[in-house]
Amino acid sequence: MPQNKRESLIYSVMMCFLMVLWMSMYNVTLHLGHFGFDTVQEGWLGFPIAFLYAFLFDWFLVSGIAKKFAFRFLVTPESSTLKKVIAISSCMVIPMVIVMSLYGGLEACVKSGAWNLLPVIWLTNIPKNLIMALPFQLIIAGPVIRKVFRSAFPEGKVLA
Repeated sequence: MPQNKRESLIYSVMMCFLMVLWMSMYNVTLHLGHFGFDTVQEGWLGFPIAFLYAFLFDWFLVSGIAKKFAFRFLVTPESSTLKKVIAISSCMVIPMVIVMSLYGGLEACVKSGAWNLLPVIWLTNIPKNLIMALPFQLIIAGPVIRKVFRSAFPEGKVLA
């Protein structure tokens, strides 16, 4: 886990990159009904703006609220590292799914012009995204990014 603001920034960029890329491919696959080159192409073309949107919400809003909630209601600073990781990750994924599902709904409305469907698209995207994002974060993205992060930046090497 990151130990200071610089480490948090690097870690957040890495985690956001992987999560947004994965979820972009997942959502495009759901939209197109198949996975192929066109799925990767469409997902990758929409990735930069989705990444920026997700990173800004993560860094400036969701991260702080999620950590405060986790440490107030779910874990203590003395809890095991595994419990803290699961609590914070879960508290991050849920609001990020809500925010990013809204982004997906806005993107769909821009493409189709059907702005009256935004609430329906947004609310139907939330459960679809949650069933993919939470397990992916807890089982794959979290462990992979933590391992890569600590391999690239050993503890104590990134100064505050």
